[in-house]
Amino acid sequence: MNILLIGSGGREHALAWKIAQSPLCERLIIAPGNPGTAHHGENTALDTGDHAAVIAFCHSNRIGLVVVGPEAPLVAGLSDALIEAAIPVFGPTRAAAQLEGSKGFTKDLCREHAIPTAAYARFNNAPKAKAHARVQPLPLVIKADGLAAGKGVTIAATLAEALSAIDDCFEGAFGAAGAEVVIEQFLTGTEASFFCICDGATALPFGTAQDHKRVGDGDTGPNTGGMGAFSPAANLTPEIEAEVMARIIRPTLAAMAARGTPFTGVLYAGLMLTAEGPQLIEYNTRFGDPECQVLMMRLKTDIVAVLLAAAEGRLADVSPEWHAAHALTVVMAAKGYPGTPSKGGIISGIDAAEATGARVFHAGTGIMDGALVATGGRVLNVTAMGATLAEAQAAAYRAVDCIRWDDGFCRRDIGAAWTR
Repeated sequence: MNILLIGSGGREHALAWKIAQSPLCERLIIAPGNPGTAHHGENTALDTGDHAAVIAFCHSNRIGLVVVGPEAPLVAGLSDALIEAAIPVFGPTRAAAQLEGSKGFTKDLCREHAIPTAAYARFNNAPKAKAHARVQPLPLVIKADGLAAGKGVTIAATLAEALSAIDDCFEGAFGAAGAEVVIEQFLTGTEASFFCICDGATALPFGTAQDHKRVGDGDTGPNTGGMGAFSPAANLTPEIEAEVMARIIRPTLAAMAARGTPFTGVLYAGLMLTAEGPQLIEYNTRFGDPECQVLMMRLKTDIVAVLLAAAEGRLADVSPEWHAAHALTVVMAAKGYPGTPSKGGIISGIDAAEATGARVFHAGTGIMDGALVATGGRVLNVTAMGATLAEAQAAAYRAVDCIRWDDGFCRRDIGAAWTR
């Protein structure tokens, strides 16, 4: 079949790499793609915000499955338009994507259905949010309600930081995403990422990972979209995973179905493993980035067969297989990230890095005058496998050290807390 993959980041490069390996895939088109995805399919400049144009493109190119990578098109209702046009799509409807599109929506759903999560309050103006913050124990977690590219969360250790974070939201630092604010109790524990593929009725566990959100070594500095990840998560035992399915995932899927908005796609639960058990931090309604990169490296099963089964409501018949090896990815970012990144720097050494056995997934690259250059904040995902986490880490950093890019940097401690 012909497959259309929506997106242009490292997640989409990893998906394109995996989809292209499927015997079910005759032709892969990526919109808009990046220089990395061009090695696995055809990039096209389709305007994915124009739903009528996407539908026309699918008809003229005999597309048998659309895979939506990033969250913004889902929240904008691209899946709804495709479903109405009878085009198979992997990704939730606009109503179901509220699980990511509105943190307040998800917190309310958790409260209504006794899904374990941090205590919270929602506000649509700064004075009330600040009054609440002043009487809460510190630290506090301040979140922009909407989509903020992973940057709308502040862990405030002091009241001054909390008040400043509230001002940032309501004064437009995150655009429309900050029109409402969620203030949460700070949870203590270790974080983990738990993934399920869903078809509206069935939730199929689909791997685990641990992300590194802070920009600096030792988990210092501001939160980012993710500076690296590894899979499987070191702190998720089979017993904890069973508890997550029973207390978090299945109740959520049932709640969404009961609302008349069944969830189909990736349900990615960001978890905090506390002394009281796992608690939901937040949901994403697509593969994580850079978690997708390590999951695709470890997945043995044909990814197209899984995504198509979800789109067609057949997940009960699917049982994915995984490589026993560990995978670890290191994000190479542009200097200035997560603020204003330095763009245009020439990158070389990708072939040398991949000659070590690693994969380099492009996240924010372009071609200028025949050279590969940085065009974004997070630019490359250097990803490797190993029999142990320590071996995967060593392999990834060997590949990182092959890459030449004067304006780039990376954390040097991805996975270190679990390899000591």
